[in-house]
Amino acid sequence: MNSRVNPRNRAVKVAIVGGGFGGLCMAIKLREAGIEDFVVLEKAGELGGTWRENTYPGCACDVQSHLYSFSFEGNPDWSARYSGWREIQDYILATARKHDIHARTRFHARVTGARFDEARARWTLDLDDGDQVECQHWVLASGPLHVPQIPKFPGLERFQGKVFHSSQWDHDYDLTGKKVVSVGTGASAIQYVPQIAPQVERLTVVQRTPGWIIPRDERRYSALSKTLFRRFPALRKLHRARLYWSNESRVLPIFHPRLASLLEKAVKQFIRFQVKDKDTARRLTPSYTLGCKRIMISNRYYPTFNRDNVELVTEGVKEVREHSIVFSDGSERDMDCLVLGTGFVVDPRIYMQGFPIIGRGGRPLQEDWKDASEAYLGVTVAGYPNLFQMVGPNTGLGHNSIVFMIECQARYIVDAIQQVDARGVDCLDVKRSEMDVFNEKLQRDVAGTVWQQGGCSSWYQQADGKNVAIWPYATWRYWLKTRQVDAGKYHWEKARETVTS
Repeated sequence: MNSRVNPRNRAVKVAIVGGGFGGLCMAIKLREAGIEDFVVLEKAGELGGTWRENTYPGCACDVQSHLYSFSFEGNPDWSARYSGWREIQDYILATARKHDIHARTRFHARVTGARFDEARARWTLDLDDGDQVECQHWVLASGPLHVPQIPKFPGLERFQGKVFHSSQWDHDYDLTGKKVVSVGTGASAIQYVPQIAPQVERLTVVQRTPGWIIPRDERRYSALSKTLFRRFPALRKLHRARLYWSNESRVLPIFHPRLASLLEKAVKQFIRFQVKDKDTARRLTPSYTLGCKRIMISNRYYPTFNRDNVELVTEGVKEVREHSIVFSDGSERDMDCLVLGTGFVVDPRIYMQGFPIIGRGGRPLQEDWKDASEAYLGVTVAGYPNLFQMVGPNTGLGHNSIVFMIECQARYIVDAIQQVDARGVDCLDVKRSEMDVFNEKLQRDVAGTVWQQGGCSSWYQQADGKNVAIWPYATWRYWLKTRQVDAGKYHWEKARETVTS
């Protein structure tokens, strides 16, 4: 493909911030639409996002491979039902090469802020090296899972051993024979805990709240399956469709908490079957409704607690000392290494504190979001023309593939950009009344789901309990809403001053 745009140009039509699945999809869809004047601004030295950052032992996706990939870039050669991080990252890089996205990417370009010029209807993005990029439209595709949540344990700075977060795994540090304490029992921890347990002398797993974990399909695709998928793409697409609708059926217990409570009995039997010690099994069993937190998948996590060198601690951390950790009951464990499987900061009001976005009238987005982060369809925010988000507020999922949502958003954003051009205007801005009506209904509907009635707090919620992360409907409804931009929902405006290139 011909790359006519220098990624170091200071003025472009579209700037994409982030080079993970979202940014890559956006770039590809722009090219398919004939929009070549764009740049991807990537803070690191390679594309990949989450799958570039997370390389901990056992790291894999909890959505099926053939579904956790682009519908327009099918891969017949996935090795297993659920692929590991390396295979996913290789897929991302291969897709980027095929569509010549590296040539449109400016690496080591961390965006530190953005401001809108109302007179010219242009955005200026500030980079951490002091440079700037001016654009008509920009897409925030950095994703919500990229700022590690680091707990502030008293005395942590005094610890003389090794400390790292699961997303910053130190592969040069040899865990063999070490006394390791792992804090957190979320989606990352349930993958690396079984991997490191046979290697270490002792592993102490610190659990605040147990999670619901269901069996994982660990089958691998045979050579015959791969050949058939390659020779007959329709079979692969049919397989993908089956996976999609199978996953979509999981939304039923989420919408109906009583149904979710019925399914809990089977999962509790799964725990009792896999964990020999009754007291440990009891402490690993959640007391909240299935689905209130993200349902995780693993066949290996529960059996890990049958090992003599693995211990489950449900007391909180009181303090960290030079060579040990102390829990709230006064008990103490020696440790050589502390692994933080504590997830990510997902509230944009927190992780975007050092990232000012200044819209109309010099108003910062952080001010509009001081009570809650809200957007129309999770994509546009009133008062911030030509700013688009991917995986924005209330577009996360707890039951299906986020890549499906990303493709919907990319299609919607391309249509918005094309409509701006077709109308002979310079920007579009969602009407605040439309955004408010959309979010008021969404919050009413989410109130009836297991996420709000399940008796738990989760990363889906703010501190006040408001759910600003999850799409509370079937994903096909999101597809319907984002097929094209509803012009009546937006203001369409021309710049007051002429923009010269």
